[in-house]
Amino acid sequence: MAADEPEERPVTELKWLTASEIADAYAARQLSPVELVQALIAEIEAHNRDCGAFIRIDPEGALSAARHAEQDIMAGRTLGALHGIPVGAKDNIDFAGVPTTCHSKILLDNVAAKDAACVANLRGAGAIMLGKQSLHEFAFGGPSKELPFPFARHPWNVDYHPGGSSSGSGVALAAGFVPLSIGTDAGGSIRNPAGNCGVVGLKPTYNLVSRQGVYPVAFTLDHVGPMARSVADVALMLDGLVGAGRERSYGADLTRGVKGLRIGFVRQWHETDMVADPEVMAALNEVERVLRQDGADVRTIALPRVREMAAVQRIILLAETFAVHAKWLRERPEDYSLPCRRKVMPGAFLSAGDYVNAQQWRRRMIDAVDNALNEVDVLLTASGMDPPFRIDDGAGLAKTYPRQGRSPFNLTGHPAIAMQSGLSKRLGLPLSVQFVGRAYDEITLLRVAAAYERVTQWSRHRPAAMYQTSARQPAAASV
Repeated sequence: MAADEPEERPVTELKWLTASEIADAYAARQLSPVELVQALIAEIEAHNRDCGAFIRIDPEGALSAARHAEQDIMAGRTLGALHGIPVGAKDNIDFAGVPTTCHSKILLDNVAAKDAACVANLRGAGAIMLGKQSLHEFAFGGPSKELPFPFARHPWNVDYHPGGSSSGSGVALAAGFVPLSIGTDAGGSIRNPAGNCGVVGLKPTYNLVSRQGVYPVAFTLDHVGPMARSVADVALMLDGLVGAGRERSYGADLTRGVKGLRIGFVRQWHETDMVADPEVMAALNEVERVLRQDGADVRTIALPRVREMAAVQRIILLAETFAVHAKWLRERPEDYSLPCRRKVMPGAFLSAGDYVNAQQWRRRMIDAVDNALNEVDVLLTASGMDPPFRIDDGAGLAKTYPRQGRSPFNLTGHPAIAMQSGLSKRLGLPLSVQFVGRAYDEITLLRVAAAYERVTQWSRHRPAAMYQTSARQPAAASV
């Protein structure tokens, strides 16, 4: 900054600062928004080619915003805790004047006329939009060499899949490229990469965050939400994404702990409905132990079978996604990657009756989750049933996508958060857990996640050797 220049510090220190730490450093005049943005741009330019987190960055726009933020902060015109904080966004979210490609050849020339509502809210809070992050094609496909930009790779080991479809958003956080990311989630697309990459991702209650200016996957399943390296930052970002008008911050209860809260452990999902990998099961049991030791009343609770809930969500997803893409699939099928084309096409064979029946089942399943949450405050479930798979293991990836507990809560619309629950001893990669709350009760949900994070300290773990390849297997083959 112009006065009281902060001491120079290594980029490796700046890249791991949380948004909350950055805001404190700005307030203490120990860090400049310009200094931080320059450091992060340098980090992205040096290492993005290794992990494919960003499709594009906007150095000039970001630095201009950083200079304005610096001037405002120095003059005491602070807009709040997000003022001067760099943010990345999945490239199905509009930035005015920038292409929204959805990581597809179909939309390479699709320049947004204005910001998505969520982006406008963040800019209004002073956040700096740093760039667009990679994703599965149209937030639905998968890794493919046919894509117009490199696909994202796991930042702990680039031979492995980072999860999708908000792949680049999760990778960018875990790689230290940006402190905050916006993701979208129609079937687990925020929570899958968050859990796989060892960061935190929240799918808020359906429609809590505006979807205006976000390219749709499935109209009644889509959610927009925050991703970060800490629960506190997720809460902070949710405040910004939602905008003004709330009585309390979403982070209001982060320090209260879980004493007296009732946690419902949905054991059946990973023990009998869809038997999870032993390491995942052990990590979930440890989550239960930690919460119980910290004062929570943890009890076993039942929900409809996870396969049944996922099947209903899948019918709605396929029907609605095909409706979005039917015209282009007829006119430009060759411009879709094979994974995306294969995933979307089954929707063509669903009838109106299939869709209506699924929506009727959906109502019953919403009621079942609501009834469970009348008995407890928060649900504890598996996120994914398996550790990450190699990115060149097509059979393994095909296996993992349906083996998860995330999509049921796109079906019901309840808020759900995924975060790290341990490390696979076999792979050295993060394992994850999911917490689920009552509709519009993100405050309690984040309270539980923060208590678990505080006790376990998993959020402080970083890749031991960033962008390493597997020591046990050959480097990734062609996909």
